[in-house]
Amino acid sequence: MTDPKIIDDEGNFHTEDAEVDLSDTIFEGWVALAIFWVLGLTVFYQFITRYVLNDSAAWTEEVARYMLIGVVFIGATIGVARNTQIQVDFFYRHMPAAMGRWLSRVVDVLRTGFFASAVVMTIEMMMKIGNQTRMTIVDAPMNLVYGLCLFGFAAMTWRSLQVALIHWRRGYSVLERPETTLSDR
Repeated sequence: MTDPKIIDDEGNFHTEDAEVDLSDTIFEGWVALAIFWVLGLTVFYQFITRYVLNDSAAWTEEVARYMLIGVVFIGATIGVARNTQIQVDFFYRHMPAAMGRWLSRVVDVLRTGFFASAVVMTIEMMMKIGNQTRMTIVDAPMNLVYGLCLFGFAAMTWRSLQVALIHWRRGYSVLERPETTLSDR
């Protein structure tokens, strides 16, 4: 079977979109998407007030910055859940399989430990600053922003544990077999 032409002989463009399947989207992905949409609406409001009404709403820049922080920290959970972080698998190709297996387990433990320690440090920081530190323009505690970071780190810790469990159960990780994904069983 030959591949269909994308551009026919008359120069017309023909293509079909792949079906979109959002059934495997994790909860944190939906939370990040919701924050992203509110961020987009906030920036749009800022644009309208600044360039159309010529009376900029000062709070929008600060709130947009904090929402972007939330999108990044909560959205990073998607990469952890899919195990698509940047990784170097070069050495795994040149070491004995048993050594690669144990090294990938160490990576799973260190990754989970890193996220767990970030949760602990974020809680400690939030407790130290309390509600005394306020946002610059909006009269709200900075712990709201740090709470978004805490939620992201906690979710990354949980998802990292899930990924490590998948690796343990199936007997190999993506580091050992980079051609695989987490959904491969």
